[in-house]
Order: sequence, then structure tokens, then C-alpha cells
Amino acid sequence: MDLLPPQAEREAALVEALMEGFLRYGYERVKPPLLEFEEGLLAGSGAAVAEQTFRLMDPVSQRMMGLRADTTPQVARIAATRLGLQARPLRLCYAGQVLRVRGTELAPARQLAQAGIEMIGGAAPEADAEVALVAAEALARVGVAGITLDVTLPRMAPALLDAAGIGAGLTERLIRALDRKDAAAVAALAQGAGPVAALLPTLLAAAGPAAHALAVLRAADLPDAARAIAENAASVIEAIAARAPDLRITLDPMEFRGFQYHVGVAFTIFGPGMAGELARGGRYLSANDEPATGMTLYPDAVLRAAPVSPLRPRCFLPLGTPAATGAALRDEGFATVAALAASDQAGRLRCTHVWDGSKAVLLQKGSD
Repeated sequence: MDLLPPQAEREAALVEALMEGFLRYGYERVKPPLLEFEEGLLAGSGAAVAEQTFRLMDPVSQRMMGLRADTTPQVARIAATRLGLQARPLRLCYAGQVLRVRGTELAPARQLAQAGIEMIGGAAPEADAEVALVAAEALARVGVAGITLDVTLPRMAPALLDAAGIGAGLTERLIRALDRKDAAAVAALAQGAGPVAALLPTLLAAAGPAAHALAVLRAADLPDAARAIAENAASVIEAIAARAPDLRITLDPMEFRGFQYHVGVAFTIFGPGMAGELARGGRYLSANDEPATGMTLYPDAVLRAAPVSPLRPRCFLPLGTPAATGAALRDEGFATVAALAASDQAGRLRCTHVWDGSKAVLLQKGSD
């Protein structure tokens, strides 16, 4: 949809404020193309968004091209190729538009703005903690308070189902029940399916404050692969809590929705009240199986959650106002709107001030 004044100006200012928050922590800006040849765009982690990618044929080369559905795979490509010789961990940030074949019920728009960070080459839990904290601080810088960081473990449910040694049919039914958060169905299907499957109802019910969910995971008799996932999650959450003790953190061990390229902890940041999902990210494998983690913020959602920022004041310059006066006002932070005809009026041109010959005077509402 079209974004009109003043929303377009507010979104642009918001994106730059978020980017400034990233740059302060050493994340360097990259700008991938909106349109790429399909073999590059959908390679590696890009394959996970293939179904969401708009495609078209290049009339010159007759090769298929795609419009990006997510920026993370492009940043991973840049890190592996153009920046392949740079020292790791490599910290990169970006802002731009993406297009998707389908929206969601909560976010039906298919063109979205993104602003995000990626850390390529950092394998330690502290790397996951850093991207979560940098995103949280960037939100705080634009006035979004009271956020909740929701941590999920996309590989936990598959690891448990693999270790359970149950048939493909029962596995599929359990996956559907877990996806729907149908506790009764999960309990019924897990009954009699062995000790590992019996853990599923308990872990499904553990979703909530991170401290409680971690206690449930520690008490559970997990298989080795699942235990490693739980211990890594505990390390990440403890690193975050140590640096941001007031940040609300929740943990859902059985949640696995979202892009399928996440291989460790995954994050969603929710805003206060009805603000909804502000950011999403987590651990993944970059090109050449390089460890990576990142977070993508959605400026349209952040804009709804952030307090309304004041716009640049607009000062009307009557006919004959010296050019030096306009330059001085612009240096003071005004946008100047010069009259082009005697019939031009400050109020109709949405000005907040008018130059009276000696100073910028606040224009009263309803004035011309």
C-alpha cells in the first residue's frame, strides 16, 4: 500500500534510528539487491523461503530471477563470498523491503520493511545473546518499552520424535498436534509410545517464564541430542539475563514454527499490549555451514508500538523572504515552504510556523 505523509517520514526516521542502534555495536551496513538470479537467491538458507518467493524470467538472459522474501539469506551469501576473507565474527546490518507470496492472518501485507543484524561466524551462546540484546536496545532507543523476548527451540521437538523411535504416521500426527498446541491430543498420542514421547505433554505445558521452563527441561530425562539443545538454550538465556535482568524472557520448548533454517535457539520479540510481533531471529547455518545468528525487526510493527515522534516543523516563507533567512531556518531544524504565488497560504500547505519578517511564529490551528 502507499505510505503517505507523515507516516512515510516517520517510518524512514524510525528505520534510521534502528540502524544507528545497530551501528553503535559495530554492525556494518550492507545493501543486497531486491532482485537476484534464482540460483543465488535460493541457495543455502534461502531454500527455506523458496515457497514465499515471487519469481520472474529475465527477458535478457532468459534465466529465472526472484524477489527476496527475506534478507537474511542474502546477507549470508555476501558474508560467504564478497566478505569471505574478513575476520570472524562478522557483524552486518541491513534495511530494506521484502516481498512474500503469502501474508499471515495477523500480518496480511505481502510487502514488508525489514531492518536487522546478522553475526556470521560466532558460535558461542554469547553471540545469540548479543543479537537479542542489541535488538532490544534498538527498540528502547525508539521508545518501545515493556517488550517480551520469547525464546523457542525449533529442533527440540524433531530431536525428541527422532529419539522416540515411533512410526512415521504417529510422528506426523504428533507434529500436527504440537503445532496446534493441542495438549489433549499430544497426551493421547504420546500415551504408550515410550518414555521419550511421554515427555512431550510435559514440555508442551512448560511454555512460560524462562526460569520455569528451564527448570522443567533440567528435570526431564532427555535424550543426548535434546539435552544439548536444552543446555545451549540455558546458556543463551543466562547470558541475556546477566546483561538485561529486567527484560521479560519466556521459553517455549515445543514451538517450531517459522522459517525452517533455524538450527539453535530462535527469538521473537513481542511488543506491549496489542503491539504484536516486532522482531524475529535466531541461530542458523550460513553459507558453507558457517555458524550464524541474527535478528530481523519489522519497522511497520515497531512504528505502531513506538510513541508518536514529533515531525520536523514546517515554516512558511512569504514572497520576498531572503534566501539567507530560509537557509538559517533549515539550519535550525525547520523545513521551509516558500510561497510561489501571493495566493499561497501557510495553513493549507500544512505549515506549523510562518516567518513574520523577524522570527518563525507558531501558526494557530485553523489559521491560514
